[in-house]
Amino acid sequence: MITSDRLTKRYGDRTAVSDLSFTINPGKVTGFLGPNGAGKSTTMRMIVGLDAPTSGQVRVGGRRYPQLRHPLREVGALLDSRAGHPGRSAHHHLLGLARSNGIPSSRVGEVLETVGLTEVARKRVGSFSLGMGQRLGIASALLGDPKVLLFDEPVNGLDPDGVRWVRELMRSLAAEGRTVLVSSHLMSEMQETADHLLVIGRGRILADAPIEEVLAGSSLTAVRVRTPEPDVLGRELRGHGMKVERDAESEPDELIVVGGTLREIGDLAFTHGVPVHELTLRKASLEQAYMELTAASVEYGSPVLSQVIDATRHERA
Repeated sequence: MITSDRLTKRYGDRTAVSDLSFTINPGKVTGFLGPNGAGKSTTMRMIVGLDAPTSGQVRVGGRRYPQLRHPLREVGALLDSRAGHPGRSAHHHLLGLARSNGIPSSRVGEVLETVGLTEVARKRVGSFSLGMGQRLGIASALLGDPKVLLFDEPVNGLDPDGVRWVRELMRSLAAEGRTVLVSSHLMSEMQETADHLLVIGRGRILADAPIEEVLAGSSLTAVRVRTPEPDVLGRELRGHGMKVERDAESEPDELIVVGGTLREIGDLAFTHGVPVHELTLRKASLEQAYMELTAASVEYGSPVLSQVIDATRHERA
């Protein structure tokens, strides 16, 4: 488990992370999302003791990282795929990590096999492609068989098979009861991988919730209803605080409802005796929900972002 209590980091006049409090629980994959400059990498560096907080604290398993006697046996991290010395082989890079942390040498071969680098174990790290470097970084994180794992952009440079492998690996590690925190800009992949999301913008938390809750909370998630009495049902839905939309492309018997669940809409229709011929949930994608959440927090954004979100809303119908 990772716990953060009012974690803050300032660099001179710039605040990179501001008053972050969160808990990353074991047994699930937590996606760590945010625009460039949001403070994700700074937060992960503070978790593993590479940066000291200006105020607040973060603990792993109830202790600060510097208090861990054998860090790699408790926390594994991929923060920089190029962290290995370019002149060393993959085998000797991992062997050095193992010996300095009291990890059996046999683990070196095991993790190299896990990440698919056995055949290139004796090659120099400097000759590795970006994808191979990512695999070696993941091997380093797994070396001590830790209960807590952090991965910063683990699929960079990987081909589609490699991306799928990382997804399955993350989920299998969480299924073993480990704490898994993954930062990524690939929204489609994160939607397939994460159980929970921690979203930050300009150093502050924007969302800390299960992924389904984040998607359901988007105004781009809606319910399509078809009924022969759209005016009657629309009036009742509005009376219960739901937003009912219709546009020029809608069929005469079609309503698009925002702010209500399938059950709530179906129950209201039944209560008022309104027949319903279709009731379909149209979920926002994680990319759409993420853009909506972070629109005001993008440090290097485009002025047309809000126009893209508005256009996406109209595409639902």
